[in-house]
Amino acid sequence: MKRKLLILLIGAGSVLFTACAGGDNENNASSNADSNNNGNNNAVHETEGEQQDLTVGLAGDPVSLDPHAANDGISLYVMNGIYDTLVELNTDLEIQPSLAESLEPIEETVWEAKLREDVVFHDGSEFNAEVVKANLDRVLDPEVGSPLSFLFNMIESVEVVDDYTVHITTEFPFSALPSHLAHPGGHMISLESIEADYEAMENGDGALTVVNENPVGTGYFKYEERVNGEYTKLVKNEDYWGNEAQVESVTFKVVPEDLTRMGELQTGASDIVYPVNANDMSEINAHDETFVNESESASMAYVGMNVEREPFNNTEVRQAIALAINKDDIIQGALDGVGLQAKGPLAPTVFGYHEGIEEIEHDLERANELMEEAGFGDGFSAAILTYDRNTTNIAELIQAQLGEIGIDLSIETTEIGTYLEMTGNGEADMYVGSWGTVTLDGDYGLYPMFHSDNAGNPGNRSFYANDEVDALLEQARQSTDESERLKLYAEAQQIIVDEAPIVPLYHSVLLAGLRENVNGFFQYPSSFPFLRDVTVE
Repeated sequence: MKRKLLILLIGAGSVLFTACAGGDNENNASSNADSNNNGNNNAVHETEGEQQDLTVGLAGDPVSLDPHAANDGISLYVMNGIYDTLVELNTDLEIQPSLAESLEPIEETVWEAKLREDVVFHDGSEFNAEVVKANLDRVLDPEVGSPLSFLFNMIESVEVVDDYTVHITTEFPFSALPSHLAHPGGHMISLESIEADYEAMENGDGALTVVNENPVGTGYFKYEERVNGEYTKLVKNEDYWGNEAQVESVTFKVVPEDLTRMGELQTGASDIVYPVNANDMSEINAHDETFVNESESASMAYVGMNVEREPFNNTEVRQAIALAINKDDIIQGALDGVGLQAKGPLAPTVFGYHEGIEEIEHDLERANELMEEAGFGDGFSAAILTYDRNTTNIAELIQAQLGEIGIDLSIETTEIGTYLEMTGNGEADMYVGSWGTVTLDGDYGLYPMFHSDNAGNPGNRSFYANDEVDALLEQARQSTDESERLKLYAEAQQIIVDEAPIVPLYHSVLLAGLRENVNGFFQYPSSFPFLRDVTVE
């Protein structure tokens, strides 16, 4: 029997979005168009002619397998099958039940979650209200120092009402709470794992280490082993409370080079690879046994500047850089034309996107004038940080463009973990980055990236601080009126674009490479792949 989520979605939470998950082969698109359908009617999937082991080639290693420790894409891709959230997005991008059978506001600032009573963790321990409280308390614990605490910092308290009922009280009415609980930062870890991590902290070990080494969730895959720099292997959870995975195992291989990933796809060493460089699409599609699955995204690629470093603390310098960058040339040159030019930080798929933003358009003459006015008529030298072939290609184009206004830009390329550490610690002048609005709500697209409280690892890697922007973002997240939130987000975005702590470049099209015998693949606009229903013939 199909359950209904008892949610009163206030304001923005009621806005639903439609994903585009097309590919060149209709049979390879997800058949899960209406719902993830996490019921108890587990399907028998052992079919003759089907391969029971799935291999996915990714560009890097997970930073962590602790959902309270990592917010980078690769970590989340691997973790998504290990853990569950209280509520989740289905493939129509509608919030539906998961570990919570219902979630509803019973007062203006109090949400009640009624939990499933038939869920056990991979270690055999029970999922209940105490577990939910322990997870939300942990992600908010300043001693733990989770970089995802911003997702839930509006929560004042979590109360255990009974074994399977929880009351979540927020500081103010927060209509986007269900979307935040559906974020991977809301993944539920076993109570025993959390207690072991705290014990390690008391013994002098670092926080957020024990769970990473032995992740225990309730998901349709279980952690088996990891060899750093090589692979992470998950196996099917035979006791999953919902629809089981369709393969016996999935191995996430670390394949940093785009061309190597493409080669592994073509030879069959990998069944799925992500990401695919846009310049390699034609070759993959031309191969008899492979194709590129294209999906709409909620991401924004950008050039970031550390506004605490000279001369990037000068608004006129940042504006000159924005004027000198030709976004269309970057889309054509680095992406083979596959991308939507960005006006501002939010993609059109995200609630809060504002069509009327007045962007800083390409104007070399005005850029040189601003450099003179800022006292840098003779230019200056700086470095831009990248982490893969695509970001390096973008940086090379920007290097040439900024050379026209006297900026001598050197390119530094490192692996993704070091890149995240350096940008999070403010150790880069400039960098090519991206941000996916996982919740499809403007709060997540703007608050982590531009509120001064989130400087560094939480998302504000430009270390931007503006009191007016802070106030607008705080007001928007406290409002339950949809039109008011849209107005506030429009104002905040215009200020951000004008002050140029980042230069939004484009909203990407998600490109995943698949073997022709892979079926049931779906990719969310956030870029997370949904692998539960994937089969390999």
